[in-house]
This record gives sequence, C-alpha cells and structure tokens, in this order.
Amino acid sequence: MAVISFPRFLSHLLDPNHRRRRTRHKCMCRVSPTAPRESRRGSAIIWFKQDLRVDDHLGLVAASKYQAVVPLYVFDHRILSCYSDEMLELVIFALEDLRKLLKEQGSDLMIRFGKAENVITEIVEEVKATSVFAEEEVEYRLRKMMGIVDEALAMVPLVEGKPKICLWRTPFYDIKNLNDLPMSYNDFTRLQLPLTSPIMPPALPGAKLEADWGPLPTFNELKEFMNENPWKQKETWTLIKTMSAETVLQEKLLKSGERRKRNLNNLYSPRKRPAKSFFVTRKGNIVGGGTNAILNALQAYLRYLEGTGRDDWQELHEKLRNAENRDGASFTKLFGTALRLGIMSRRRVHHEAIKYEKQRNAGFLSSFGYSAVTVAAAADAVCSMEWYWLMSLSSLISDEGNSTRIWRWNGYLIQYTVAGNEGPAILLVHGFGAFFEHYRDNIHGIVKGGNRVWAITILGFGKSEKPNIVYTELMWAELLRDFIVEVVGEPVHLVGNSIGAYFVAIVACLWPSVVKSVVLINSAGNVIPEYSSLQFSNERQTSGPAWLAARLLLFYLRLNLNNFVKQCYPTRTERADDWLISEMLRASYDPGVLVVLESIFSFNLSLPLNYLLEGFKEKGLIIQGMKDPIYDSKSKLAMIKEHCVGVVIRELDAGHCPHDEKPEEVNSVICEWVVTVESRLPAESFL
Repeated sequence: MAVISFPRFLSHLLDPNHRRRRTRHKCMCRVSPTAPRESRRGSAIIWFKQDLRVDDHLGLVAASKYQAVVPLYVFDHRILSCYSDEMLELVIFALEDLRKLLKEQGSDLMIRFGKAENVITEIVEEVKATSVFAEEEVEYRLRKMMGIVDEALAMVPLVEGKPKICLWRTPFYDIKNLNDLPMSYNDFTRLQLPLTSPIMPPALPGAKLEADWGPLPTFNELKEFMNENPWKQKETWTLIKTMSAETVLQEKLLKSGERRKRNLNNLYSPRKRPAKSFFVTRKGNIVGGGTNAILNALQAYLRYLEGTGRDDWQELHEKLRNAENRDGASFTKLFGTALRLGIMSRRRVHHEAIKYEKQRNAGFLSSFGYSAVTVAAAADAVCSMEWYWLMSLSSLISDEGNSTRIWRWNGYLIQYTVAGNEGPAILLVHGFGAFFEHYRDNIHGIVKGGNRVWAITILGFGKSEKPNIVYTELMWAELLRDFIVEVVGEPVHLVGNSIGAYFVAIVACLWPSVVKSVVLINSAGNVIPEYSSLQFSNERQTSGPAWLAARLLLFYLRLNLNNFVKQCYPTRTERADDWLISEMLRASYDPGVLVVLESIFSFNLSLPLNYLLEGFKEKGLIIQGMKDPIYDSKSKLAMIKEHCVGVVIRELDAGHCPHDEKPEEVNSVICEWVVTVESRLPAESFL
C-alpha cells in the first residue's frame, strides 16, 4: 500500500486549526495534509489560476477531504491581461484537458467570466463553501487580487463562520521554514536538502449542486472578452508591444516610411489542433495541450539521443534542434510556458528527468553530472526556477515594509520596487552587475522632490531570475518597454547608469512615446561623428572563448570585487560598503550567472549615443562622474557636446556610479531636471 508523505513545511501552509492571521493582502489558513483522511463537513472551492493540472496538486488533495468540491477557473482580465495570444490559446487547450481529467476524478470544472472576487463570493454563498483553496503567488498583481478576494470573502455571511482562503504550494525541497532560506545559492546547495516526490491525483467528491458549469470559450470568444477589458490601455500603447525591438530598429534604419497600421484583432488566428502534435498553437513553437501531452513531450525531449519512429517525437526533436541556440536553452523555450501555466509542475519535471537518468545508469546517479544533455537541461532549468521562486517568496515574507514586488516577464521573475503617491513617474535602471537596491539612497530622495519612483532589477541580475537564454541589448530594452507599459502604465522619465543607461537610450530611440526624458549616468556606448549608415544585428552566437572567458572573469571578480568596486567610488570609497559587496557576491553564485557574464563578450554597442538621442533634444540629460575609472570622461563629454545637440550635461566630482557615491547631488539634479521637462510637456492622458 502506497503511503503519501507530506513534508512538514507544507503543514505550515495547510492547517485548518491554525488561527487566521491578517497579512497585508490575504488571510492565511493552514490545513495539515498529515491529518486523518476522514471527510470534512461542508464544501470547498478549488480556484485554478496558473496550476492547470490534477497531477501533483496539493490543493486538490487537501480539498478532496470535504463533502463537496467545486473546481473553478475564472477568466479574469487581471490574470489574462499579460498573456500573449499564444498563451491564451494554450489556456483553452489546458482547460479542455483539465475538465476531462477532473471528470475522470469524479468532478467537473466550473467556467466563469468576470472579477474573481465577485464570482468566488457568489459561488461560496451558493454552495456554502467554507474554504477556497488557491496556490500561493509571488507576482504582485496576483497577490493584490487575492487580497481583494479575501476581503470580499470576509463580507460573506455564513452560519459556520467566514470562508477563508487556504494557500498551498508544491514543495520542491523539504524546507522547514522559508525564513531560514539562505540568500546565497552556494550556501543553499550546501544544505543538501532532500527533494520531495510528486503526488498522484486524488479522488474527488461530486460537487453536489445543480448549476451551469459553463462552456469553454473559443479563442475568438476569449479575444472578444479581452477586448471588453475596462482597464484596457489605448490601442497605440498595446501596439507598442506587438513589434520586436529588432523590427522597429530595422524599420528606422531602413527609413521605410510610415509604419504599417495593423488591426489588433487580426494579429493572431489560431489553427486547428493537429491530430498528433505537441505543438498545438498557430505559431507551433512551444509545447502545449494537457498534462499527459506535456509529459509525453517531456519523455520525447529527455530521449533526444535515442532513435525513434514516432512522428510526434521526431517533430519535437526537430524543434529542439532549432531552439538550442545555446546548450540547454531548448528546454525553457519549449516547456517554459507549460510550466508557467502549471500544466506540469516543476517537481514532476525533475522527478521524470532523474528517473530517466537512473534508467540510463543502472539505477544510479553519478556525482559527476548527468549523462544526457537533455536531462541536464530539464533538471537544471526547474531547479533554477524553484530557487528564484523561493527567493522571491522569501523576500516578500521578510520585507516588512512591503517595498519589494515581483513582476513576471516572458515567464521570468523580475524584482522591482515603487515609492511615492503623486507626481511624475521616474524609472531607475541599474548597471551591469548591480540591482535596484543600488539606488538605495536615490529612491526616497527623488520621491521627496514630488515624484513617483520605480526601480527595477533587470533580468539576469540581483535577485531577478537568470534563465538560460541569449542576453542582448535589444532584449533588455524590450523588458524595460514592457515594464513601462504593463507596470507603470504611463510615460516615464528614464534614468540609467552605465550599461543600463545605454538600454535606456535604446528604449527612448525605439519607443519615444513611452519616454518623457532620459537621464544617462556615466553611460556605456560611444559617439560616432557623421555616421552615414548603421548596421546592427541582434544575432549572437555563443563560443568556446566566451564560455571560458566568462568563467575566468567570474573567478577574478570574486577574488577582486572589493577593490574593483572601491575604484568606482574614488571620492567616497566608504560608499562601497560591505552590504554592496556582499550583495554582488551573493548574486555571483546564482544559477545562470555564467550565461549572463558570457553576454559581456557579445555586447553590440554599435548604435551610437548621438543616433539614439537624436529625438530627445532638450529632453536628454547626461550626468557624468569625471573620475570614472572605466571611461575617459573628458574625451567622451567632448564628443557628446559636439555631436549630441540639445543634450544637457552635468559634471560631478565622482566615479562610475555618481548616483550611489553622491546621492544627494544626483537626487537634486534629477528632481530639478524633471521639473524643467514637465513644465514644457503638454498635459495628456496616456491610458
């Protein structure tokens, strides 16, 4: 007889006898999965969001103890607004399969449209549900929405007490307390925490209610619903995200004239689902469908080195080769969206990868690495995803001031912060190797000047995720563009340091409608006088020399980081303090950091600053630390003065990071600059 064992860490999440405690956004309840299996009185609701599966679903296991269970999916604009059309199509396929699997488990899936808090409270009252099970989230927008649901549930009058949200999560590692999670991945791996095993779907009691479970929408019906979004931004802003940075740049370089106008409703049309294919969307580049289809595709992926006569496996192997632009990158490209939607759990992927590895090695695991590149790619990817998810959740738990927020971009977790309640919007972008906390003494100083401030840790740095992808300047520029559109929601004054300033300049050049002004602090990039034509390629090839150089550079930086950073602070070396050094060292041990370092050796800075700033005359400010050990400040400023017409220049007695070395001076300069620019801008609504 199989015995399902749950780690103690989960029992802290799922214990119904634990008193409810009010947090900022939600009411936590806990249900112990190790409790006896007898049924509980009343009904429970399973609120599916990004956990579209029955396999390895601890919320279902806990809810299965109730007399009645109502599985529910709500098409809510707030959840779906950041999904691409391809993801929306995958959601429909996944829900179709989820409903089928739930029926096999003795239940069904209720489909509703609208605000989650309205739908859930209505169903709670109808079925007299005492608990709503939902997966714990780290994304700010989802946590905020769950808080709204919790507040709505507190107003529901039930005889047996107020209904509560019961949060659950799938424990990858047997962690007793997230507050004890080391912030260094190096220290975390030394703990050698045991891995937990996935669990099978439970049998579910019937919903025991006569209700319309609701039909699944077609893709066109879902798009009509999305177009009715009352919070939808202007079409001009929505269009901004539909064209890649490379496409916009090529049009600008080719001077092709007026950009073609496109109807958003015709941008994407789904195709009929192929009879035998893992690639169910029109684009056909990512694995989709239900859990069983995804698991079948995973088996095909892991067995890439084996011969096969199956057409569907051969198709996946071909897609794998096309997606492998660097070692292991194909796994995230093919399976990343399915993991984000929760069609398959990270724990299940790791379990299947290790099981196959043992099959290849007579039941053993080697201490020298995996025997197949696909096993390594799958296992490393989900372990990395789990680390950044845990670190994000830990940061949210330990951040008493609630200043840290999480945004998900292309499936990856990005950390940011926001301060201020009124005034112009300002976005701060850090340099290479830094993070949003590098603006530690700027954020609130600029807020005091009457502004609202966002600061972001871009992909690949700090505590943001470091996926196995090819990093380019245009990719980082697209990230900043999307952050402005999705998170800030209005044009910003963009401030960047070092290579971050170069990214800022690219955003201003390619999408000027989202930028009010630019402030470049010791910017990377060059000035090329009298350029006649520009050639730019976003294609990057990894190479043996770059692979080796990244490892040598990492070794060198870890040994010499303290001295190197202090050289960047020549007038106030005490600002290069232990906290700053330790945070940089911490990030250097994160999974994926070597891939980011490799990008240094393929940076393309061929777009000159004078080209990028052409459209920002009188809206561009250069702040230059004149003792910069990395760039020759005097010669660079001389070129800027000569070839960047209308750009304002402020010289400071500082090094490469004036904003952190002399924050008071920089804050004053930025605040004065924003006031000046704002006085010249016409009042306009951009939403």
